[in-house]
Amino acid sequence: MNKVTTMTALALLACAGGALAQAPAGDANRGREKVQMCQGCHGIEGWRTAFPEVYHVPRIAGQHSAYFVQALQAYKTGERNHPSMRAIAATLSGQDMADLAAYYAQPSLKTAAK
Repeated sequence: MNKVTTMTALALLACAGGALAQAPAGDANRGREKVQMCQGCHGIEGWRTAFPEVYHVPRIAGQHSAYFVQALQAYKTGERNHPSMRAIAATLSGQDMADLAAYYAQPSLKTAAK
């Protein structure tokens, strides 16, 4: 890797690290109180839905918390386009997203939901 590429990569990592440091810390206990909106689809093993098209609903138990928050933010901004998820994400604050992510990232959920 040349010096310019290395410096660019380091600058991007520094910016990403700063953004992550500013993200709210999630609380799994508060997240547990907010899962009702998720459980209707993501809490049913093997669930498929027919709106807006037929697809398999992904399991979110055991999901990495940073990815979880990033996905919810993408639905909220419209970067990801699914009507139900966009509507739900629109109601969530950054703290709500972090709390839900902390709840679903718990190792006990990953092993219990097999």
